[in-house]
Formats: sequence, structure tokens, C-alpha cells
Amino acid sequence: MKLVQKRSKKTGLSPGTLIHIGEQRADMVSITLFTYSGSQCDERAVVDPNDLRLPVDETVTWVNISGVHKVDVLEAFGKQFDLHPLLLEDIANTDQRPKLDDYETSVFLVMKMLTMDDRGNLLVEQVSFVLGRNYVLSFQENGTDVFRPVRDRLRGGKGRLRQHGSDYLLYALVDAVVDQYFAVLEALGEQIESLQERVTADPKPDTLKHIHALKRQLLFVRRAVWPLREAMSNLSRSECPFLHEPTKLFFRDVYDHVVHVVDTIETLREMVSASLEMYLSSVSYRLNAVMRVLTVITTIFMPLSFIASIYGMNFEHMPELKWEWGYPLILGMMGLVAGGMLIGFRQRKWL
Repeated sequence: MKLVQKRSKKTGLSPGTLIHIGEQRADMVSITLFTYSGSQCDERAVVDPNDLRLPVDETVTWVNISGVHKVDVLEAFGKQFDLHPLLLEDIANTDQRPKLDDYETSVFLVMKMLTMDDRGNLLVEQVSFVLGRNYVLSFQENGTDVFRPVRDRLRGGKGRLRQHGSDYLLYALVDAVVDQYFAVLEALGEQIESLQERVTADPKPDTLKHIHALKRQLLFVRRAVWPLREAMSNLSRSECPFLHEPTKLFFRDVYDHVVHVVDTIETLREMVSASLEMYLSSVSYRLNAVMRVLTVITTIFMPLSFIASIYGMNFEHMPELKWEWGYPLILGMMGLVAGGMLIGFRQRKWL
């Protein structure tokens, strides 16, 4: 994951020029079409986007596009659904911040989809929604399957999804993305709790690397979710004719969930910062403990070295050198000095 994508290739180009900004990919674009009403639901894969047409009856159409790296596919959707060039440009730019744009014939919403892989690494993917009178287009950067519950509800006819219009379908898709935020934050919370236990028990250099990795992941999460609050607030109060008042209540609920996610992110960021402070304090404490032991050892041997240096001067007239008990006496005196200093250090709780 990169905090800043390379956008220099768009320098000097006119607004609305379609250039894909993001990870270069070679796989094909996958297009899935759902057409449903209260009594039926049809699902099929689409090979050529030029075969799609705007729905003319009261059925609801959902087209899910996995992959935005093919500019010709985006141009085909722009022609078939009369999409604004700036809208298509924002879809191709995968470094877009979450936002809501209200066009004359459609509503455009950009979000960031967050998932965790099997190794616990955070994956960030851009997903864009286009809401029309009776259709929804969803453009996924990598095609991560977080819309499976929505597809299952459409196939089974469960709940109110097939009984409502395209605005409720947009709510269901947005709600699926926001629900995934909670799963990601839960996984990050477990990693942070485990990290704090390791910091307290046995801090190591690898622990510091893990702390910085979590800080980076939370930075991505905050960047992906923080602007979404304003977008959801504007969507719940939009005057767009495609959004009905009963559905706006559901978008207000999504807004509450986003606020909850933002609060949780800030709490996790504080926990990671506290873990870093705990790590630095633990390392400093261990260093101080080692330095204290070394200082005590040095202090004990200083008078012993002084005594040994006196009798190492090799003067001829030193009475103790020829005394039979001189050597044991000096050793005993050195032992008493060392023992006395140890007892004094112990009484002052320096050891």
C-alpha cells in the first residue's frame, strides 16, 4: 500500500481525461448484471459492456464491475449510462478520497473497502457507486467479494431488498462495506492487545517493527474512513429525486456506524501510541537496570583496585611485603570492604 499514488502522468491533461492511477494489473475486467423486481431476479455475466442498456421498466438493475484499469470499459459505461467525464475520471483514479458528488442524472459516491488477508495484512480497495433512477453501478478496484450477502439476499428474495428501489440497493451495498470496517477494526484490536502483552513481558526489536506496522495500517484506515462521515451526512440529507425519505433513514444509520468506526480508530491509535511509549519505557528501564548493576560493580572494585595499586608500587621499604600474614590480611580487608559496600547498597535498595 502506498500513501501517495503517482499522478504525474496526468499533468497538463484536460479535465475528464481517462487515465488509470493505481496498481498496474493485467487481468480481465469482470462484469456481473443483476436485474430484479419483487417477484423475480435474473443474474448473468456480461462480456461486452456495449450490450448494456438503461432499464426502461420499473425493474432495478445492478451492474458490478471488478477492475477499473481498462479505460475502454469505463468509456463504454460512460456512453451507455450517460456518465459525466469527471465522474469517469474519478473512477479511474484509485487514489480518490471518499466523497459524494450530485450530478443531474446520477449520484456518485466513492468509498474505500478494507479487508484483511490471511497473514493479517490490511488491504485497501477503492469502490465507486453510481446511483440512477432505477440502476446502481458499482466499480471495484480489485473485486474483493464483500457483496456476497447482498447477492444472496437478491437471489433468495429475503428481506426488503427486492421490494424497494435502487436507492435501497445502494444502501445495502454501502452498509456491506461499512460492516467490513468493524471486522477489520476487530482484527486490528486483537493484534494491538497481543502487542501490548508482548511489550509488557519481553520487548524486542521485532516488537518495535510491529508497532510501526500497526501505526501505518491505522493511518490507512483513518484516511479511508474519516472523509466518509461528511459523505454519509450529505447523502442522508440529499435532495436527489432518486433518494426517497424512508431510505434516508437507513443512510443516517450508516452515518452513525461510520462515526462509531471513527471513534474506534482514534481509540486504537491511542492504544498503539501508548504501546510505543510502553516499549520505549521498558527498553529504558532495562538499560537503566543494566547500567545500575555495572555501576555497582565498578563502585565495589574501585577501593579494591586502590588497595591493590598501593601494594603494586614495588617500593623496597614496605613492611607488609615481608610479613607472614600480610597477604591474607590484605585479602581479608578487601573482602570486608566489598562486603560492607554490598550491605550498604542493599540497605539503600540500590540492589
